[in-house]
Order: sequence, then C-alpha cells, then structure tokens
Amino acid sequence: MTATHRPVPPHRPGPVAVVTGAGSGIGRAVARLMLAEGYRVVLAGRREAPLLESAAGHRQALTVPCDVTVSDDVERLFAAALGKWGRVDVLFNNAGVFGPAASVDEISVADWDAVVAVNLTGSMLCAAAAVRAMKAQEPQGGRIINNGSISAHSPRPRTVAYTVTKHAMTGLTKSIELDGRGFGITCGQIDIGNTATDIMGAIGVDSGALQADGSRRVEPTFPVQDAARAVLLMAGMPPSASVGSVVITAAGMPFIGRG
Repeated sequence: MTATHRPVPPHRPGPVAVVTGAGSGIGRAVARLMLAEGYRVVLAGRREAPLLESAAGHRQALTVPCDVTVSDDVERLFAAALGKWGRVDVLFNNAGVFGPAASVDEISVADWDAVVAVNLTGSMLCAAAAVRAMKAQEPQGGRIINNGSISAHSPRPRTVAYTVTKHAMTGLTKSIELDGRGFGITCGQIDIGNTATDIMGAIGVDSGALQADGSRRVEPTFPVQDAARAVLLMAGMPPSASVGSVVITAAGMPFIGRG
C-alpha cells in the first residue's frame, strides 16, 4: 500500500502592526517582541538609524521614518504599511515626549505646544489613519493600543504638559472605542509606571525623582520587556474581546498613595 501525504497548509502570515516611537524604549521592546511572535511590524520614528537597529534585519520588519506631528508623514506611514502588506491589524500609539519640568505658571507656550503636538495630536493623527485603514480593509476591523501613563491617574510634580496630554489620551481612547464599535475596531490604553527606559533616567527615577512633598526618592523600576509583554497580551486578544485599560507599574513604586 502506497503511503499518501496530506497537503501541508500554507503558512498563514501574521497580523500587521504599526508601532510608533519604535526607535527606543517601550516602542523598540514591543516591536521586537511582536516580530519574535510572528507579527509583521511597521516600525515608525523620527530617525531611521534607531529604527534599523530596532528591526535588527528581521525579514518581517518595515522601517518608515515618520514625524507623527506631520499629517503627510502619518499618511505616508500607513500608505507604506498598506502597500507592503495590504492591511493594518494593530496600532501601538506609543510616540511621546516628557517635555520640560515645569508647573503651569512656568511652562512656555512653545514648550506646551511641542508636548501636545507629539503626545496628543500625533496620537490622534495616527489613530485617524489607522481607523480609516481598518474600516476599508477586508476583513474589517482592528485594534488600537494607546500608550498612556500612570500620570493619567496621578501626576508627578512639575509635569503639567505631560500630565494633561496623558489625561487627554484617556478621552481619545474612549472615543475611538465608542466610535469604532460598528466597524470591529477596539481601542484600549496601557498606563505604564517606571519601566526601565531612558526617560526614567531623565526624570531622576534612578537617582532621586521629585516627590509631592518636595523630597527626592530613588524609585524602583521594572524591565521594559515586561511592559512589552503586557502590550502583546492586549494586541493578541480575539476580536470578541476588548481590553479597555491596563495599569502596570514597578512593584513598590510610589503610585498608590504617591507622595
């Protein structure tokens, strides 16, 4: 009796994810983890060299230099994703800046506008382009994950611009989730506290971060790869489920009862 072989099913390509701010920090960790898990990933950021470093030559990576504050750049980013792979399944809206240390009476209008442009307007532009793509594709739908911050719940001293934009991100997240219902589009927000990235060093977490009582305190951090795992969990949920909000912090950091 001659043995017969069942045909091997063709490899099913992974979902397509767009990751902004992918040249460093959380964005780099998320992009690399998604690539390792079989996603096709479009890595976006202002500078090409860090994006190429994040992609590390992976065959399922596409690097697209992009300034998220420039609408033409954002449209070009999503056109590149669609041109390469024909759809967008996930957007990790991650690009952001901390801005200067300042209270409301100290910050300049120029500095305020610069933080709002990246953290809020840039996130809106990317979400808008992603939603248009997700509405038009077949099968329809997708998932947007906005990177908020624990500052969306409890601010640090002298972070007025950053804190306001992260509170506004929560409104953006809820509006996208509501308006996307009829199109299979879900939107959630991840609020991360004290993952070990360069921005934490910039605000003194590892040397003494300013506390609400005016003191400075060295705060615990946790590996950025663990934050990436939380994003991956949100991204990989089935279309029947929406993760609206995730808060992940370093154990023992001054967040609950901050200050």
